[in-house]
Amino acid sequence: MTYILAILAGLFGAAGVAAGAAAAHASADPRLATLSQMLMVHAAAILALLGLGRGSPAAGVFVWAAGLMAGGILLFASDLAARHFLGDRLFPLAAPVGGSLTIASWLLAAGAAGLAFARR
Repeated sequence: MTYILAILAGLFGAAGVAAGAAAAHASADPRLATLSQMLMVHAAAILALLGLGRGSPAAGVFVWAAGLMAGGILLFASDLAARHFLGDRLFPLAAPVGGSLTIASWLLAAGAAGLAFARR
């Protein structure tokens, strides 16, 4: 699962760079800049969570946080991309659900760090 999440993070990062280039050169749609920022930040965060989990007493919780983050960002970013490129949303409430999952993933990441600290 760790390698799958790392692959997703790499794809998110690449898509974030592409969206940033499109926002800077091809379109004034602010959704592209938001898409780029969200993908780039969370690609790095997923890799960081995976790195923190290696050898940690809370390794599984870090991986769950990374997985939840990947799922949340996938929904959120896909909805933004669909709105820009397709002119319609992915499905009703895709962005709010993705955003809520992402917020939950950050809370789980904080919990994983606290658990790792307590068990050290």
